[in-house]
Amino acid sequence: MRLYPQRKPVDMVAPPPWPAPLQLDASYAVCRSISRAAARNFYYAFLALPREKRDAICAVYAFMRHADDISDQPGVSADERRGKLADWLNRLRRVTTGEEATDDPVLLAVADAQRRYDLPIKLLEELVAGTAMDLEETAGDTGGARSLGQTGAAGLTARYRTFSELYDYCYHVASVVGLVCIRIFGYRDPAAEPLAERCGIAFQLTNIIRDVHEDAAMGRVYLPQEDIERFQCNLAVLSSTAAPEVLATHFRPLLQYESQRACEFYASAEELLPLIDEDSRPALWVLVTIYRRLLEKIAARNCDVFTQRVRLTMAEKLRVLAKGLWLRLV
Repeated sequence: MRLYPQRKPVDMVAPPPWPAPLQLDASYAVCRSISRAAARNFYYAFLALPREKRDAICAVYAFMRHADDISDQPGVSADERRGKLADWLNRLRRVTTGEEATDDPVLLAVADAQRRYDLPIKLLEELVAGTAMDLEETAGDTGGARSLGQTGAAGLTARYRTFSELYDYCYHVASVVGLVCIRIFGYRDPAAEPLAERCGIAFQLTNIIRDVHEDAAMGRVYLPQEDIERFQCNLAVLSSTAAPEVLATHFRPLLQYESQRACEFYASAEELLPLIDEDSRPALWVLVTIYRRLLEKIAARNCDVFTQRVRLTMAEKLRVLAKGLWLRLV
């Protein structure tokens, strides 16, 4: 049985023409710059990786970041953005197969990472599909995110009826990232894959809980409709001018429930950690610890994510990183 993943020697798989080493180095430098500027929590984990793996992760992040930027492009219709996303993915396919030469540093770097770490194109396709799931619905357009259930005073609706539907969204926008990451980290036991998927769900649930107020301001409610009804929450309160303490009290039971659900998914990280290559474990530990501590901060505030945005300070992240780097040395 083939053990996964095995890093492929570049000279055996890279179709000609392939960029010169200096061009490839410059391409990875661009991706590192993009990641440093935009990755926030993720970038601290990247720093705990060996250089080649860090470059590959940064390349994938920059590829995904460009897809996100297309999805969020203002003043462009949803259909046009979907077309641009399809073109971005098709360009990657052509570059990885040698059908197209390119000077785009992100495409050059991610294509190199794809070959080096045997990244399935299907996962990169799912990354792009995930970025498209937040595109607004337009008249006659059924390809965007669903808007179902209870309607608030300003037209707020729950996008997903059940947690199963929300899970599918979280899988595409977060779990797929985890599945790509562990292929770069390295692992041999296939049990790592479902564990990485569950870790991605934990991260995205944490984001949803933290950002519930900000998302509502953009007309997005990711909490499942079945849970909203279970805790008798009224979405009209989110779209009102209610004081933060009123919002916190109203949504606290619901957010506590979702926080507990996220905690259960975080348990997978403990099982995943020993399954990936030793030189990558500190990076995974840093990433999980940063996100888990964010959820702990939310819990410590009694799930009040309305008074102010809950975040880890740079000092807190650096302390986690320092411990992760220490783990790499011992």
